[in-house]
Amino acid sequence: MAYTILRFKKDKGGAIAGCERHNERKKEAYKSNPDIDMNKSKENYHIIHAPQYTYSRKIKELIKEYGCKTRKDSVKLVETLITASPEFMNRLSKGEQREYFERAVKFMKDEIGEDRIISAVVHMDEATPHMHLVFIPVVHITDKKGNDIDKIACSEFWKAKDSYRQLQNAFHS
Repeated sequence: MAYTILRFKKDKGGAIAGCERHNERKKEAYKSNPDIDMNKSKENYHIIHAPQYTYSRKIKELIKEYGCKTRKDSVKLVETLITASPEFMNRLSKGEQREYFERAVKFMKDEIGEDRIISAVVHMDEATPHMHLVFIPVVHITDKKGNDIDKIACSEFWKAKDSYRQLQNAFHS
């Protein structure tokens, strides 16, 4: 049976550079992930191009643009792995795979806002094609004083107990 996969990983300051190095294939070798075939890395492609500079710099710019206050331990980046079961993904043509990932990006834009997405890169150099979509978790909320503010708050994205499951179900349908 085929199934879709959305996995979310929250990153704070220190993990962001490693996330970027992996997603954007900035290393020459990946000893920690032997599934990566660097000869196929040229087949990887972006649906949303990464900034010309670093993820961290883009995050700082967005934090400033939104006027968000952050703490040292704030989640500043959410990395979303988007794929499907290997038997499903590997029977699709490259064009159908691209359509799948483009629909996934549209879904995520509708869910979180296009302006919050930093990069969406499809990896074709591993056993199963998959996409890493990274975004800054900025939400618009009303604070206790009744003021409307923008805030980096990953917990606000998924307040309900089963929010991740609901999101995965909405993506699948």
